[in-house]
Amino acid sequence: MQQKFESEMLQTRVEVQDQTMQSIATELHDNVGQLLSLTTLTLNSVNLDDGEKAKKKIDNSLALVNKSIKELRELAKLLHGEQLVQNGIGHAIHQEINWLNKAGTYELKVNNQLADLGVASPDKDLIILRLLQEIINNIIKHAQAKHIQIDSYLEKNVLYLSVTDNGVGFVPDEVKTKRSGMGLNSIYKRIEMINGKLALNSAPGEGTSISIEIPYP
Repeated sequence: MQQKFESEMLQTRVEVQDQTMQSIATELHDNVGQLLSLTTLTLNSVNLDDGEKAKKKIDNSLALVNKSIKELRELAKLLHGEQLVQNGIGHAIHQEINWLNKAGTYELKVNNQLADLGVASPDKDLIILRLLQEIINNIIKHAQAKHIQIDSYLEKNVLYLSVTDNGVGFVPDEVKTKRSGMGLNSIYKRIEMINGKLALNSAPGEGTSISIEIPYP
């Protein structure tokens, strides 16, 4: 059982790192790449014969470069991989929500009360982060949602995480029977690994709500 647990943890680490690299690739392409392209266009349009306009364009270019540097520093933090979890599950959840927010696709309502826990459980934290990533990926791929609500808090040694969307929904019994297509098999398996509970509520046209309870730390 210990070997199986260690194997699952290794797989979880790999998946978290893979998700992190995907986020970095997207951010480089969609954000930093656009900032630098805009900088190039601005500098190429500078006419040194018009000193006032040239100064404005150069100042704008410097602002764009500084913004690019700031974005790259944020990406560099992610390259440390599990440092996200080492900084605490509240911080890891915040970073994940930050990436989702940058996409600008969803209206987010977030209540993350795990920022300064004072306790930690690195293995559980890694699994919780991966669970959140899988749930968010399901929403992106299947839900066609516009609004997402994420709540997380700790109460009486139980960590609560819930994610609700207003997407197309589905019939839970059908999906539970298959436990495929939406990564639910992996989600249920990881919940069982850490003695957690999962409640799934959904209906066609009524969105989806997933609530997780995990003994913590």
